[in-house]
Amino acid sequence: MSTAIVWFRRDLRLQDNPALDAAARAHERVICAYIHAPDEEAPWMPGAASNWWLHRSLGSLDSRLRERGSCLHIRRGAALATLAQLCRDSGAVAVYWNRNYEPVPALRDAHIKQALRADGIDAQSFNANLLAEPRDVHTQQGGPYKVFTPFWRSLRAQLQPRPPLPAPVRIAAPLLDGSVGLDALKLLPSIRWDAGFEAQWRPGEAGAHALLERFIDDALVDYSQGRDQPAEDLTSRLSAHLHFGEIGPQQIVWRLLGEDRPRSERGRTAAEGFLREIGWREFSQHLLHHFPHTTLRNLNAQFDHFAWAKDDPGVLALWQRGRTGVPMVDAGMRQLWATGWMHNRVRMVVASFLTKNLLHHWQHGARWFWDTLVDADLGNNTQGWQWTAGTGADAAPYFRIFNPVSQGERFDPQGDYVRRWVPELAGVAAPLVHQPWRDADLLRRTGYPQPMVDLRESREAALAAYRDMRAT
Repeated sequence: MSTAIVWFRRDLRLQDNPALDAAARAHERVICAYIHAPDEEAPWMPGAASNWWLHRSLGSLDSRLRERGSCLHIRRGAALATLAQLCRDSGAVAVYWNRNYEPVPALRDAHIKQALRADGIDAQSFNANLLAEPRDVHTQQGGPYKVFTPFWRSLRAQLQPRPPLPAPVRIAAPLLDGSVGLDALKLLPSIRWDAGFEAQWRPGEAGAHALLERFIDDALVDYSQGRDQPAEDLTSRLSAHLHFGEIGPQQIVWRLLGEDRPRSERGRTAAEGFLREIGWREFSQHLLHHFPHTTLRNLNAQFDHFAWAKDDPGVLALWQRGRTGVPMVDAGMRQLWATGWMHNRVRMVVASFLTKNLLHHWQHGARWFWDTLVDADLGNNTQGWQWTAGTGADAAPYFRIFNPVSQGERFDPQGDYVRRWVPELAGVAAPLVHQPWRDADLLRRTGYPQPMVDLRESREAALAAYRDMRAT
């Protein structure tokens, strides 16, 4: 009987999993394996919040496999050596996996494919997590896009909704020794800072589809108007599920453009608006593929000469803990710490405050998000921070500085979001809740801090530094 290995990574699902589908069709027995080798992703090994999600997602995947007569074989060690040993132990003649497009894992995977094939093992990889291969979306001159709108126009024209591949009903697998228990990976924190995560999230394939159904039924029709309001539950919250491959973008496209597509004009408009946001995820991966250096360096090399402030751990700590004295910023940073997630509008506000009002390099923010977000994704994280800092592709111009007060008054007009996450201000009405420093007695009563910088003065300092860079 022919045996194959399916190497699970960022594709922790059974439905619409092309590597699993191909293996199940071509072989009588399939070994489902996960290899824990975080050092092979350096310098961007998964952060603490990502590891929390991964632990539960792997557990969910193992449960679903056991329902089908299989299990998830968990190993630790170098990926190539572990796969080669698995092949020897099982007699597997093929290894299948779905592609990871991050620069370091992509190079590793290419080496693994070459080495396995040289050893006589059939090694095949598939696209499970993007709408299109990054190389297949290009300008008329054949180069990569650096502006989102023409990129999305090109990608949108290529979209062909297709029904998802079915999950295998039964998976026959040989008995194997050598697996380790999930707890042995030590993905969960020893100090339980994750208490708030349990109530917020349901990692795994079933949780992803339940969230998609809720979003389509309850929020999609209002998405275009409500997605910028952090106090409202009108976003999909699918980002972590997409990152870990518990659901694929093609499955979402099928729900929105396929047989179950919205019938009303308003519904179709809302679906297109949401698909455009999925397009931003694709754009981030496109940039990561074509400009892999941007995870550590500016895409716009002019900013290599920008006069960032000297690193100040005390300043960074106030920002990280949500103690800046600016309510919209503090609310976002506290939401992040408590839940592992932050509303996208607020992500832009807190990133602008760090890079432009505090003049700290965007890498400090990218690293903090990487460790604290359950949806930490290298493409999205890099693109988001470079966009806000003004250093990347299709970036907000450096002189566009988000004012956290006006952003709060516009997108949280009643102050509900701030009051939820900054309990010191729970009894303060809008608009004062967005600028409590106007009432010195209020600050004394609540213990809420004064702003760590003057918003107007720090804005002018940022603009002056930008002018100096351009002159240089």
